[in-house]
Amino acid sequence: MSADTIVLIHGLWITPRSWEHWVEHYKMRGFNVLAPAYPGLEVEVEALNADPTPIESLTIESIAHHYERIIRDLKAPPILMGHSFGGALVQILLDRGVGAAGVAIDSAPVKGVLRVPWSQVKSTWPVLKNPANRHRAVPFTLEQFRYAFANNLSEENALAAYRRYHIAAPGRIVFDGVTQNFSAYAPTKVDFEKQDRAPLLFIAGGEDHLMPASVNKSNYERYQSGIVAFCEFPTRSHFTAGEPGWQTVADFALDWSLSPVAGVLSARA
Repeated sequence: MSADTIVLIHGLWITPRSWEHWVEHYKMRGFNVLAPAYPGLEVEVEALNADPTPIESLTIESIAHHYERIIRDLKAPPILMGHSFGGALVQILLDRGVGAAGVAIDSAPVKGVLRVPWSQVKSTWPVLKNPANRHRAVPFTLEQFRYAFANNLSEENALAAYRRYHIAAPGRIVFDGVTQNFSAYAPTKVDFEKQDRAPLLFIAGGEDHLMPASVNKSNYERYQSGIVAFCEFPTRSHFTAGEPGWQTVADFALDWSLSPVAGVLSARA
């Protein structure tokens, strides 16, 4: 594959800053790298924590449209890589025909994926426990962040990650994710039988609490056409883009994108 641009799409509770190591890593490999923020979040973590108001009005459709516009304005289709909710966005964007290849890392599920493990419920409960949170920007406490994202990190390193990367999440998107299978018009609906979809890889973490490997495997298994692959890294948490050993995941994602193959793949050590 000749794509020379990579677009990195962040998830909820974090910003493009979460990709800072990957951006430099891929630039060192000769790629043009873009890591756009969600619309309205084009400021630093500290500003969003001081005033989370811009987060409250975000919707799945507005974010997907924002990235679609950015990608269609590029000279050639890029490689798309998304983490968590960004993984669901990668699936939506490939379904819309944009992107040369897609990698969904610790992906949130799209409509049609029914598996909901207990750790996922516990991770999202800080939002879901109060229906009024649908219209709010909802942060994690440090303890909640460590359980959902950074369960593999020491207390000291989890605190450092929390301070550097964490922001509140739009409750509307979390609630829409829970109800997507009950809506005929869910914006996360994709065509699992689409014939001309670009290659898609799911990367899962075996110790991910927020988007467990079983959810990603179920999402992968829903696809019935095209080049679709799945790989589980058994010892990695949801914070796979930042925890030690992230380079292995980053290189695996890029190498696959350049030479995609289908099926269940083995993770590198």
